[in-house]
Amino acid sequence: MIKLLFWIVLLAVVAFMFGFKRGRPVERDRAAATPPAPPAAPPARTLEDMVSCAECGTHLPASEALPGRGGQFCSAAHRGAHEARLAASERDRASGPSGTPGG
Repeated sequence: MIKLLFWIVLLAVVAFMFGFKRGRPVERDRAAATPPAPPAAPPARTLEDMVSCAECGTHLPASEALPGRGGQFCSAAHRGAHEARLAASERDRASGPSGTPGG
């Protein structure tokens, strides 16, 4: 009697396994068989020339630099400070050396 019960249970387990395998959707089997696609590569970045700020010396990409009198600048404040210093030195030269009559 125990042998008969063992064989019935074994056949039930085998039938369950076959039913389980056949009942699975085909898409899931295909998805498991094919490896996932690799992630897309990041967009290629082009190399860009670096310039240094004429005021503070910080290096930055040429596309981000602000042009001005005397070079490239990292910010509008540095460009203004540098141009103000240039203007002051030009005024000093134009006024002539101090203490000399007739300039």
